[in-house]
Amino acid sequence: MLAIFKKGLVNPPQELNSPASPQASINPKNSEEILKGFLSDACNGFSVGFDDKALLAYAPPQPSFKAHQRLFCGVNDIYCIFWGSLNNLCTLNKQYGLSKGGNEAMFVIEAYRTLRDRGPYPAHQVLKDLEGSFGFVIYDHKAETVFTALGADDALKLFWGIASDGSVMISDNVDLIKSSCRKSFAPFPPGCMYHSERGLMSFEHPMNKMKAMPRIDSEGAMCGANFMVDAYSKVNSMPRVGSEANWATWGQQA
Repeated sequence: MLAIFKKGLVNPPQELNSPASPQASINPKNSEEILKGFLSDACNGFSVGFDDKALLAYAPPQPSFKAHQRLFCGVNDIYCIFWGSLNNLCTLNKQYGLSKGGNEAMFVIEAYRTLRDRGPYPAHQVLKDLEGSFGFVIYDHKAETVFTALGADDALKLFWGIASDGSVMISDNVDLIKSSCRKSFAPFPPGCMYHSERGLMSFEHPMNKMKAMPRIDSEGAMCGANFMVDAYSKVNSMPRVGSEANWATWGQQA
């Protein structure tokens, strides 16, 4: 999967940007080249663009007993790429009043809509209730917001980076990220979620702040930082519950 968000739509942590000087001999690929390469390597892949602000590209997994499920879904201008699986999907669908035949991508969109529209649970609690190995990227076209998360079991890998034109790229293919973002990329932290208006936080440890850890590659160059939970630093307020538990409660970090 591949998601590209133009500069200004998503403001990632500044530590994701590498301070290393770019090598003149290496020309980073632009968004169009990255997309073309993704689709040329994919079987039955496709992409969806949104007013030159965002782009989502999807390809079904290749036949393999080791391949994780991949899904794409769009409902009411909310689009989701999901990979992995939820062991308690039937229970979650029943809880949210969804059809028994609904898949994980459909559920994630409904859960996002519930959170966006002032649902009864804080965001971190909704994600902690998901059992299984999962990762997803949501783009809400009307609200122009991005929401992404990665399961805590570390079974799936997700990467994010900042391209030379300032765009933010998210993909499970590290080579795609490297070819455009060079050193300004890092693994997305497991057990965490990112919202374009609220930033990065851990849904496993919502009362703790996140901290950036310097990362140096095999060439000795400083890369985009890794992010991990800071066990000694707490957020200023408890996440609220009830009717006030909307995005405004998202891990207010000072």
